[in-house]
Amino acid sequence: MPLDAICLQGVVGELAPRLTGSRIEKIQQPARDQVILLLRGSRRLLLNAGAGQPRLHLTEQLRDNPSQPPMFCMLLRKHLSGGVIESIRQEPLERVVTLTVLAADELGERSRFTLVWEGMPRRANLILCDRDGRIIDCLRRIDLEMNQERQVLPGLFYRLPSRQEKRSPLTVTEEEFRALLSRAAPDTPLDGWLLDTFTALPPLVARELTYRACGSTDAPASQGGGLWSVFSRWQSAVNENSFTPTLIKRGTTLSDFTYGPVTQYGAYAETQPYDSFSRLLDDFYEKREQAERVKQKGQDLLKTAATARDRVRRKIAAQEKELAACLDRDHLRVCGELITANLYRMERGQSRLTAQNYYDENCADMDIPLDVRLSPQENAARYFKQYAKAKTAEKYLTAQLHKGREELQYLESVLQELSQAESEQDFNDIRTELTDGGYIRQRGRKQPGFQRASKPREFRTSGGLRVLVGRNNRQNDRLTTRDADKRDIWLHTQKIHGSHVILCTGGAEPDEQSLLEAASLAAYFSQAQDSTKVPVDYTPVRFVKKPAGARPGMVVYTTCQTLLADPDEELVKRLAGK
Repeated sequence: MPLDAICLQGVVGELAPRLTGSRIEKIQQPARDQVILLLRGSRRLLLNAGAGQPRLHLTEQLRDNPSQPPMFCMLLRKHLSGGVIESIRQEPLERVVTLTVLAADELGERSRFTLVWEGMPRRANLILCDRDGRIIDCLRRIDLEMNQERQVLPGLFYRLPSRQEKRSPLTVTEEEFRALLSRAAPDTPLDGWLLDTFTALPPLVARELTYRACGSTDAPASQGGGLWSVFSRWQSAVNENSFTPTLIKRGTTLSDFTYGPVTQYGAYAETQPYDSFSRLLDDFYEKREQAERVKQKGQDLLKTAATARDRVRRKIAAQEKELAACLDRDHLRVCGELITANLYRMERGQSRLTAQNYYDENCADMDIPLDVRLSPQENAARYFKQYAKAKTAEKYLTAQLHKGREELQYLESVLQELSQAESEQDFNDIRTELTDGGYIRQRGRKQPGFQRASKPREFRTSGGLRVLVGRNNRQNDRLTTRDADKRDIWLHTQKIHGSHVILCTGGAEPDEQSLLEAASLAAYFSQAQDSTKVPVDYTPVRFVKKPAGARPGMVVYTTCQTLLADPDEELVKRLAGK
């Protein structure tokens, strides 16, 4: 669900006492729609103005920044860097939050700036205004052609977005509530009536109120006699800022969040309370944000790898068809032999030869087509030539199929890496790998970007052992064949694409718990991330070899043992120290 106005009220109520008086030390813009204010005390305030998931909260997620900061980021740094947040407030029942910042202006004098975050889906924006309320600049400029009622442009005075013509759910009295309900058609769904009548009510909350009052989410208005009792308790809780940040999960999927207990799903969903809205929103959007990064930054790589994979699949299918035809080559040899054995009774211009097949145990007659343009000897030679060609083709096709299947496995592993890429550096590494492999054409000079050395993911087991997890095929190679000690333990999902995992033991025997945790990491960073009981092979690094000429990430190993491990996201976070 989008961050609704009442949930935002809880967020702002949580942030205001923590942020007031905080100094802005740095400003970052890791993505087009994201701005992060780094505050004194190692706090990071995220202002996301993305059309699909606008939100505002403290975050612990580290995001990579572009090599060149965007212009809007430079503008914010110019006016707000070193400033102190004087206040943070929300427009009542609106998804608009204003940060007032006291900072030095162009003349070096103290001045007040306002940073306005608008969180309406599809119309989200981030607007910087001066002390007079005049817009300095904004993330999205809105001119007259885009909106005739409200323009957001540098030099104009800032105006709030137009409000919905609905009743406030926080001030309505019992008499007014019952009067409004009495005017609804008897068959009108109660949750729909709540959404149409009151502002700032999300569908989830409307269904929850209906369920608590009537025992069903689809109850009609005619059964709404007890709705006010439930509604008034909800109203009091909101007015008193009595919120319980709640995450809703269906299996392993994070499906929704809200600001109070949820009972409507029964056993079909699990609810998890949080101690803060910031932590709830950070967890909820983490996976969605990762998928969005993949979509935005890795879309071209995904398309390239998927296109190459599909091309290889088609090639393999055609080669398998040709190979199946080659396997019937003995028939060609028999035809040639029978023609040769019956030359004495053949004449030029025959279209067919019916001869006894002495290669058949029943010596049945065999009908052999002939080319009327060729002599009997030439027809026999033609069949022998076809036989030799099919024999040669079998060897060639077998070799090509082996190479094609290896290439298919490699491209599947690249797609798996892209699905779990976390940073711009990860995408850059994979792009370089595909370029070197000939899948992407290098055009012109190398584009500027992250040039730092890529490092594997690092974890610590409960027993204190270090675990390294490769991010891409090249890093897997380097980790296994160069960096790892020969006495360390190497882990990988069995016959499933995934990262190379190294359990650093220093030659000692690892404890069982550490081994199980490393196996869980191997299962999580693989194509089987959403499965259970994933088979994971493990063996000392000295038994893992890379064949000569093999593609990046491809190894062979012997003397392995196998564990069944469950991918566990919470374990991954705990071992990473998050």
